[in-house]
Amino acid sequence: MPKSSRFKAITLRELAKQLGLPYEGPGDVLIKGAASLTTAKPGDLVFLSEKKLRPFLHQTQAAAAIIPEDEASPSLPIIRSPHPYRSFVRALQIVFQPYQPQPGVHPSAIIHPQAKLGPEVSIGAGCVIGANVTIGPKTILFPLVVIYPDVSIGQECLIHSLVTIREDTQIGNRVVIQPGAVIGADGFGLLQDEKGQSIPIPQVGKVIIEDNVEIGANTTIDRAALETTRIGPGVKIDNLVQIAHNVLIGADSIIAAQTGIAGSTEVGQRVIMGGQVGLSDHLKIGDDVLIAAKSGVTKSVPDKAKIAGSPHLNIMDWRKVWVTVPQLYDLLKKFKRLQRQVEALEKIISQSKKSTPDD
Repeated sequence: MPKSSRFKAITLRELAKQLGLPYEGPGDVLIKGAASLTTAKPGDLVFLSEKKLRPFLHQTQAAAAIIPEDEASPSLPIIRSPHPYRSFVRALQIVFQPYQPQPGVHPSAIIHPQAKLGPEVSIGAGCVIGANVTIGPKTILFPLVVIYPDVSIGQECLIHSLVTIREDTQIGNRVVIQPGAVIGADGFGLLQDEKGQSIPIPQVGKVIIEDNVEIGANTTIDRAALETTRIGPGVKIDNLVQIAHNVLIGADSIIAAQTGIAGSTEVGQRVIMGGQVGLSDHLKIGDDVLIAAKSGVTKSVPDKAKIAGSPHLNIMDWRKVWVTVPQLYDLLKKFKRLQRQVEALEKIISQSKKSTPDD
């Protein structure tokens, strides 16, 4: 990880205190950054979570390391943790200070007089905020964000540049929306008339984004046709994801890049989807489901299922199928050889019967 002026220097003693973990070595060692074991420089914090990387721990130039509780003490100051990687992530949250503009409204922003801005908000250059919009305290809008009328945004949200939020959208607290995302665009609803021409169905519903959601760059979440497209609390959505109208996403689900979820599908809680997953419309995906990358889901899925493939299978069945696929060509050749042998035998038997005189 490259050095950054946005790292806050902290002593090992203070970091261990904030993590609630024991440390060994000089407590006044100053941590100024973070890095991997192989790239660390003096002042960096590193972590060890895999035994195969142990040799690098003894070679690193880092200032300190977070290591497992049962790991032998190396020659540098350490913090001991039952989960070193998790503790390292928590440490990053403490020492890394991402760029955030100061509170205030840029003079080039266009804000409707009926919009209500909470205290300590930051509105960047070129933002457009419509009528009856409410924005909660300490929320940040980076430059060129467009918010249509009748939108509510909670407190401490972070909305990056070029995000568009359409009318009647409701966004909770501490929501992060990455650049280029579009929230509340019309769902893809069409009806064919008697001439076979497509008639757009008005999309009159809304989108609700609950607390602590993260939405990736260039992701799109469509408004509902009649009621609500809802993203539950704690959901994390990667870049380039398409969520169609009337979709419901349960709490703490994770959706990786280039996934597409068709209309009116319900996704349970704590569901994990790999990249490029496709879900058909009107499905019900249970809680704690794991969907492997590139899967095509065509039927509803029960709780705690693990699936893969297109069309999807139980992941163990899918693995069995793909173990056999490389053998299919050889099996086909054997089958054809056996088929020729059977045909030859049948021919011999037929000729033998013809040459045998009747009793």
